[in-house]
Amino acid sequence: MERATPGTIVTLKDVAAASGVSISTASRALDERTASRSAAAAHVRKVAEELGYRRNSFASSLRRGETRTLGVLVPRLSDTVMALMFEELERAAAARGYFAMVATSGDDPNDERRAAETLLDRNVDGLILATARLDDELPRLLRERNVAHALVLRTDGASPSALGDDEVGGYLAVRHLIDLGHRDIAVVTGPSFTSTGIARLAGARRALNEAGIVPREDWVIAGGYGIENGFEAGEALLDAAARPTAVFAANDNIAMGIMSAAHRHHLRIGADVALVGYNDTPLASRLPTPLTSVHVHLDQIARTAIDLIMEPGSEPRVRKSIPTLIPRESSGPRVEGKSGRS
Repeated sequence: MERATPGTIVTLKDVAAASGVSISTASRALDERTASRSAAAAHVRKVAEELGYRRNSFASSLRRGETRTLGVLVPRLSDTVMALMFEELERAAAARGYFAMVATSGDDPNDERRAAETLLDRNVDGLILATARLDDELPRLLRERNVAHALVLRTDGASPSALGDDEVGGYLAVRHLIDLGHRDIAVVTGPSFTSTGIARLAGARRALNEAGIVPREDWVIAGGYGIENGFEAGEALLDAAARPTAVFAANDNIAMGIMSAAHRHHLRIGADVALVGYNDTPLASRLPTPLTSVHVHLDQIARTAIDLIMEPGSEPRVRKSIPTLIPRESSGPRVEGKSGRS
């Protein structure tokens, strides 16, 4: 049997005729979702391959009322955690026979709304939102329109959500520093409009309260999640007459900014200042002073998000993965005689 010449479109009718079966039988044999293992179906698939037939999955999906695609909205792909999250979502979707497509919003609610509408116009079967603002109206609008969706790495408490337990993560980070003997502990957290920033700070405060430590309010700094935000916070903390002996940074970018500020002030991370980050990004273990960090299980979160899309209405609606603290050289013990208090 000769393969079709280049430029020739081989139709399902051609495959059926060459296989000696009806068009409906050929279609069932070539449907990846319900592919039969019978000898007849195997014969149809072999003929289709020899002819160079290419199934129009998009058209067949539309006939079934679905496209087997999911839209993923992230603030930006230049953020390491967002890029890693999308990769895990892509893998988890593929394992369920779905294709994931991504759009960015730049943390702008209007851009996010436009991107969501563009994805919905392409008939995606559901939306996964990794955008972070608690004042975001999009999840509510999606609920009102009965659009299948899930939030990842954050929650508004109402929409289906898959995330790490940020409160537990913040607790683990600060409890680790306390166990090393530190009491002069600063916390640099994320923006107050994010569930991650709020929850990680709550966990940090719980650990401090348990140890009877009342943190200095000027040592609790809320800001952005970028390296530059960490540097600014590090400058404020380490350039003062009284400085903390340990810092919990609510993500690894902030921690790297604090490392840069410490270097500028000739302070050794792990010796003069203990430091814990969050997310355990790939760079954390490869820094000149490997960074202690809270590891978030993105693969679990991705699989859970896909499950929430596939099983609308299932409980619990908010599902949290327990993070793990990964100790490294950046979180050294408190050195006797050193104190951040003036």
